Amino acid sequence: MIYKGAQVRSRYYLTSLKASRTASFKLAMSAQYLSPQAWFESGYQKMMGSPASEFRFVPGVTFMSTYREVLLACVGYLVLVFGGQLLMKSRKPIQLANLFRIHNAFLTVLSFGLWVLLLENTIPLVFKEGPFNAVCSPNSFTQQLELLYYINYLTKFYELLDTCFLVLRKKSLKFLHWYHHSMTALLCFTQLEGRTSVSWVPVLLNLGVHVLMYYYYFLATFNIKVWWKKSITVLQITQFVIDLAVIYFCFYTQYTYKYGGSTFGSCSGGEFAAYFGAGLLSSYLLLFVEFFFKAYKKPATKPTEKIASKTL
Repeated sequence: MIYKGAQVRSRYYLTSLKASRTASFKLAMSAQYLSPQAWFESGYQKMMGSPASEFRFVPGVTFMSTYREVLLACVGYLVLVFGGQLLMKSRKPIQLANLFRIHNAFLTVLSFGLWVLLLENTIPLVFKEGPFNAVCSPNSFTQQLELLYYINYLTKFYELLDTCFLVLRKKSLKFLHWYHHSMTALLCFTQLEGRTSVSWVPVLLNLGVHVLMYYYYFLATFNIKVWWKKSITVLQITQFVIDLAVIYFCFYTQYTYKYGGSTFGSCSGGEFAAYFGAGLLSSYLLLFVEFFFKAYKKPATKPTEKIASKTL
């Protein structure tokens, strides 16, 4: 009887263990199935023919990975923009309404997808490393984030089409628009090349703003008016304030660590990337604040566009 009882308990244990393993496997498979990162990696491998985990940003090897390439692209953009304005001066506007609609819909979806992927990668990072290490430790510049930063960087060249549509439609082209469009690709490149650990903060915030902004422009192609368009400019400014608060903290931490013995520790990233990023984002903040007061605080004598032309 004792022997039979032991057999029964053994069978029960084995059955429970098997059921537990099966449930764990199903749970793991469900989590993987629901993971945007898993879907992204699967799609990346099918498209590129190699695993996403093998990607590395290598200056001089990866596509658009040198200062020469980026600067030539920026100069070419400016030549195209101002040359295009001269060509369109004596011509009728070319609306391209359907293409403009598709363009904004695509950027809305793309920005949302990248934003979700950034969230999935950065939330565990903050909990694992802690707030300080999440923005300062070299471990925070992960391979997964490096690939997402690179894709985000490439989208900045696609976003130059924003200006092409404005030129063809003979819309007003403000300094703020072409300045930040031409400089943002360079900004993203410097942060990739400098491997700044804090990069996820401005990229994540910017993508969130882009989702709303491009969705607004998509709705505008249908002549749909929304009540929250002023809020987009407020969000743009708020984004830069948060960006700069975090970036200046990292900048101060690294400076005092290098020259004065900071008690916090060092912040990972290239020195030029830090100077350039802090300086450029500061100029963006000033320009967007100036735009806000001009667009919303003064009585308008005629209708004006009240959203700063496409951020970052």
